[in-house]
Amino acid sequence: MYNGKSIFIAGHAKLPQGMAAKSVFETLTITAEVDHKYGVILQASCTLATEHGRDFIGMLIRGCSLRDGIEEPIQLVQKHYRGKAQHALVAALRDLQTQYEGLDE
Repeated sequence: MYNGKSIFIAGHAKLPQGMAAKSVFETLTITAEVDHKYGVILQASCTLATEHGRDFIGMLIRGCSLRDGIEEPIQLVQKHYRGKAQHALVAALRDLQTQYEGLDE
């Protein structure tokens, strides 16, 4: 049951040509459930084509705090994800951060 202590946000970016997910989605989306008080990513997913890829990205950025900025998750993606969507993932993370920062407005 939902406890009211988290928020759900999404970041979007264009996918590069030649990706399997491009035939299904025009954009790559990263969604995240974030602890409202501390900004910690509790759970995340994305629209990569394979379940393994989606799970890997979720596991990779889980536990990062958006309050601390987006550099840590970006560095994790750049270091550990070597697929064609790396730049789109980074752009979607930046957009996710923008959406998080917009909550205080």
